Amino acid sequence: MTALEAVPVTEDTPAWLAKVGGEPLTRLPHDLYIPPDALEVFLETFEGPLDLLLYLIRKNNLDICDIPIAEITRQYMSYLELLQALQFELAAEYLVMAALLAEIKSRLLLPRPSAPEDEDDPRHELVRRLQEYQRFKQAAEQLDALPRLERDLFTVLIVPPPAAANRPQPQVELSELLTALRGVLERAQYFTHHQIQSEPLSVRERMGAILDQLDGQEFVPFLSLFTVTEGRAGVVVTLLAALELLREALLELVQVEPFAPIYLRSRA
Repeated sequence: MTALEAVPVTEDTPAWLAKVGGEPLTRLPHDLYIPPDALEVFLETFEGPLDLLLYLIRKNNLDICDIPIAEITRQYMSYLELLQALQFELAAEYLVMAALLAEIKSRLLLPRPSAPEDEDDPRHELVRRLQEYQRFKQAAEQLDALPRLERDLFTVLIVPPPAAANRPQPQVELSELLTALRGVLERAQYFTHHQIQSEPLSVRERMGAILDQLDGQEFVPFLSLFTVTEGRAGVVVTLLAALELLREALLELVQVEPFAPIYLRSRA
């Protein structure tokens, strides 16, 4: 939309008429058309005949359930005359309401029958419509008062500039590393396991093997009973088997002199 700047009329008023977009306008354009209803001022606007009736009831502080039809019709017709003078195209639905008010007023002026309870009040239908319109209008005002996106609230997206990470490297001491290692070792203890397996070497079997080896022989060197390829477990099992046989008096241990070789023989 082009900005139009008005110029006050003074003795020093320049020859141009106005400023459009900062540029002076010295004469009106040839193709400029201003319609007769281009500028209209509405002091009070209503959304329909029910809105006008509700406004008149509130203005006069009247009870909506007991409407004085004569006074409301008079004020309604006054506004309708003004509306017809300004713009007749908008007065069609207002004329329908004016006819309805005139009908209700005429029905109220007519003499009523002897049993008034047999005939309903002619204002009831109008009161019902006014109450229903009032409820919808209040609900619309409450909805319009709620904050709405892109009207009262606006989303803002701010992208921060990329920041360079210039963090100083921490100074790690040896004591801190040892503390961390101790914590790791303590946690590792919860994951250790011990697997029990059957022993492949048996003392009882080794005792029988020694007796078979010494069977029919006079003396056998004690060291000849051990097999180095069996490792430490084999040496221990052989020693236990020999000691068990000596305890049961099935073997005889012989040594001629101190630090001399030890010999074994079977007592069987």
